[in-house]
Amino acid sequence: MACPFLRDPIDIGAQVVRKTIRTKRLFRDRQNPLSFSEEYINERYHFSSHCIVYLADLLTPSLSNDTLRSCALTVMQTLCIGLHFFACGEYMHAVGDAENLSKSTVCRAIRRICIALTRILPDFVKFPGHCSQQEVKDGFYRIAGYVFHSRPMLLLAYSLTYWYYLNNLTPVIVAGLPNVIGVVDSTHISIKAPSGPEVSDYTNQRSFHSINVQMVCDSQCLITNIEAKWPGSVNDFHILQKSVLYHQFQQGCFDGQLVADNEYPCLPFLMTPYLNPKPGAESCFNEALYETRACIKTTFTTLRSRFGCLKGLRVSPQRACDIIVACMVLHNVSIIRKEAPPCFSWMPRKNPEPVHCDYQDGTAIRDSIAAQLFVSCSQVL
Repeated sequence: MACPFLRDPIDIGAQVVRKTIRTKRLFRDRQNPLSFSEEYINERYHFSSHCIVYLADLLTPSLSNDTLRSCALTVMQTLCIGLHFFACGEYMHAVGDAENLSKSTVCRAIRRICIALTRILPDFVKFPGHCSQQEVKDGFYRIAGYVFHSRPMLLLAYSLTYWYYLNNLTPVIVAGLPNVIGVVDSTHISIKAPSGPEVSDYTNQRSFHSINVQMVCDSQCLITNIEAKWPGSVNDFHILQKSVLYHQFQQGCFDGQLVADNEYPCLPFLMTPYLNPKPGAESCFNEALYETRACIKTTFTTLRSRFGCLKGLRVSPQRACDIIVACMVLHNVSIIRKEAPPCFSWMPRKNPEPVHCDYQDGTAIRDSIAAQLFVSCSQVL
């Protein structure tokens, strides 16, 4: 006979039976990240499906789980979570809502992606590049001039310049900068204000908190060297002086020169433009240098267009540096695999004010280059 004090004795019996029989847990089915159209994948992750598959195969040793308990994320799911965050720069809970995951899961996935990409940094970021030094020099020389592989072509170029002179026409610059193996510059990546007494160290000249990131790229906008660890208040040249690359150039490890703007002094291995160029060879030298170093500005713009998170990181400075390095590796992967570049608006050229005095031995080399290569231009002008 059922007890009158219990509302439903049958439910009590069912609960006892349910405790003795273990039921299988049910998990929601996560969507396949690559089950959408190619256009949707490019819009969401800023990479093609073929490149995502390549990255998944590359990062499998670092992202694979030792167990499948609790329906652990697959390598593809973990990678797409990181790419979604890098591309959009949204809050982690927004990325989790888009991927049907919790905020904590997204945070752990992004951290694993950053660590995995940092491990393969030496494989994709090499100085002076992935090809020979001569090929790097020829690539920079083609930006502001032409490479003449034979004497008849060189004579033809000077004949064309003389023809311009006879017909009172403006000549074109037929000489590029020789012996250039990299373009160096720095950019500020905005971060949230860090806690503690070091908050003033991360405040830059524009009065916002940032990481001052130094990069060196080649003529194809491929990043060949990176320094992503300095607060925003540190000067650009100070970062270069403290880098390993600076000491390698001082020791003569490389047969070439870097190109920079007026925020750096003119050194034997670092060419900068003339502050007050005279008409002729110095003006032609500056124009060739501006054309040559335009690739680093294109690299900065491409990075911010492809990786929206670089417009402002809401993490600690250490985590911000890891995310920046991860984006640099992904940028080189996209260049090597010839991914479609993102759409961006070109920024006008700005000539920064000089902050350092030029070195005498550096200016002597610069004057020698201008006199030897741009003398024809100065005679015509």
